[in-house]
Amino acid sequence: MKTIAIEEHWTTPGIDRMLRTESGDPSIAHNDRGDLPERLFDIGDQRVAWMDEAGIDVQILSIAPPGTHGCPAPRGIALSREANDLVSEAVAKHPGRFRAMTTLPMSDPDAAVAELQRTANDPAHVGVMSYGRSGERPLDDPVYDEVLGAAAALGRPVFVHPQIPPESVRQASYSGLGPDLDLGLATYGLGWHYEAGLAVIRLILRGTFDRHPELQVVLGHWGEVVLFALDRIDSLSHTATHLERRVSEYFRTNIHLATSGMLVPRMLRNALEYTTADRILLSGDYPFHRVEAAAITEFLKELPNPEDREKIAHANAEALYGLS
Repeated sequence: MKTIAIEEHWTTPGIDRMLRTESGDPSIAHNDRGDLPERLFDIGDQRVAWMDEAGIDVQILSIAPPGTHGCPAPRGIALSREANDLVSEAVAKHPGRFRAMTTLPMSDPDAAVAELQRTANDPAHVGVMSYGRSGERPLDDPVYDEVLGAAAALGRPVFVHPQIPPESVRQASYSGLGPDLDLGLATYGLGWHYEAGLAVIRLILRGTFDRHPELQVVLGHWGEVVLFALDRIDSLSHTATHLERRVSEYFRTNIHLATSGMLVPRMLRNALEYTTADRILLSGDYPFHRVEAAAITEFLKELPNPEDREKIAHANAEALYGLS
């Protein structure tokens, strides 16, 4: 069965250097385990060979977190542009195997719109990789409304990826357990997922999808904790009377869920309680996860309907990202 994995990470030497020397983001340490640096820098033949081994036909490439978010505007603009040009070259060399999410310089919203427009006619670019904040400014801030509107108009789904909580939040809620546990809890243990899930709930509450009904957003890790609390979160609908629909209803029209390497049957079953197979996307979260062909096959067998297997394996990604 054809497979398309939509959240497959890479980075550039320039972005990596900026994160290590200028950002002060401790989560960059997660990029140093084992052979991760080598795999993150490769978007060529070596990656294609791994894809063949894993049974992945197409990867949609995305800059590893936190990308250029929070990077001061002049530097962020240059690094984003360089990344987008490099990934376009990679797709041109392997057009049957790669597509890409656009990296945007979100510290300058006007420049982010300009970069979206610059890549608008580039067939390599089919989506946007974003985060819930740029510095201290949340994605739902009105200054980003034009960026989100442009993404909607261009048919570019926005992947809202996890990022480490702000320093003040880490000190209040994710500290005191020792350096390694503090970092783990603030990132893959819980903090990453709260950050991304909260960002999408804020987009809903801000009325983003009412203003831009064509905007499509992707949340990884089966909804970044939000799905498990959606019945409770939906109570906000009583207060958010400015919205056209209940909070939970936007998950059936504007939000998609990605597996992020977590091929866990109980998460699939839970997701299908709140949405349909049409809104679930296969993602491997490469190279942080290394999914295998046999694991993908066994996971898809959890779906009794062969058509639903095809949807999650590739058809949903083809429809959402315009790959077919």
